[in-house]
Amino acid sequence: MKRALNFSSGPAMLPADVLRQVAAEMLDWQGSGMSVMEMSHRGEHFMRIHAEAQQDLRDLMGIPPNYRVLFLQGGATLQFTIVPMNLLGLTGHADYVTTGEWSRKALREAQRYGDAREIASDEANGFQTIPSPDSWTRSTNAGYLHLCSNETIGGIEFHTLPDTGSTPLVADMSSTILSRPIDVSRYGLIYAGAQKNIGPAGLTIVIVREDLLGHALPGTPALLDLRAQADADSMINTPSTFSIYVAGLVFQWLKRQGGVATIEKQNIAKARLLYECIDQSRLYVNRIDPAVRSRMNIPFQLSRPELDKAFLEGAERAGMEQLKGHRTVGGMRASLYNAMSIDGVQALVDYMRQFERQHA
Repeated sequence: MKRALNFSSGPAMLPADVLRQVAAEMLDWQGSGMSVMEMSHRGEHFMRIHAEAQQDLRDLMGIPPNYRVLFLQGGATLQFTIVPMNLLGLTGHADYVTTGEWSRKALREAQRYGDAREIASDEANGFQTIPSPDSWTRSTNAGYLHLCSNETIGGIEFHTLPDTGSTPLVADMSSTILSRPIDVSRYGLIYAGAQKNIGPAGLTIVIVREDLLGHALPGTPALLDLRAQADADSMINTPSTFSIYVAGLVFQWLKRQGGVATIEKQNIAKARLLYECIDQSRLYVNRIDPAVRSRMNIPFQLSRPELDKAFLEGAERAGMEQLKGHRTVGGMRASLYNAMSIDGVQALVDYMRQFERQHA
């Protein structure tokens, strides 16, 4: 069977080795006589899957012992609510940096629960860069500072971290988690939807420093209280068992690849290959400040928009799927998550150059 080259922003492609293992274990997980989807989440088999997935994630990211790893549900979008409900109680104030659609949505949701302030934005220029941290109008009493490490729609990524001092840094890492090494100790809380670099939709990763637990606003439901979830090992209710199982297999696959440092080198090479094609072209355009271009999500436009339909149809005939840009910005977008091979990116580049020659 010939598999498509899937450039979707999420749910995204998974490593073929992982999918083959899932298929092999679908009816009988390691002699248990059950599919993982049939197991009790409190049974011996799944508890082992759960514990191993947590430990493998800790190993891959170097997560310090004073951080809790939670496997939750609701996607990163629910974390737009959970974060302020749990952390605005620290001081009653929070700072938000808006670099695109997702961080803007996070800000708007936080403003429902308290004094969440926008301290930096490039919206007036169409979100083409990240304002210098020197220009941020930071609060003196913020309980945390929130940013989105990579804007999936706009293709903007933080390649260096701002110094937030004693203010806990909170980051939505949905599209960059496990794509590059990070120093977890520089963050107070990290959250990420799984459906890009980790596994199927339905799982949300939260990594939170222990001293930030226990500050939930009055009336916070137990399911949204990170202290309660940590105390219950993410099992106040039935977790997304199958998504956790597949995520665990992806963690094992990442270890076999050589870990996150090795994957980063591959991601750099993939992004460079595509950006060079765009920059050397007269048909394709990427308008993002090169200093903050995303490695994971690369939007581009055709200088002749009337060719968009033909470009997409030709890509599909060549086995390339999900290249249409987000409806809010149009154009094209190629997402190059960990499971996308450099051969897949080379195939896209070859097609783009051939298409340009045909329509010169």
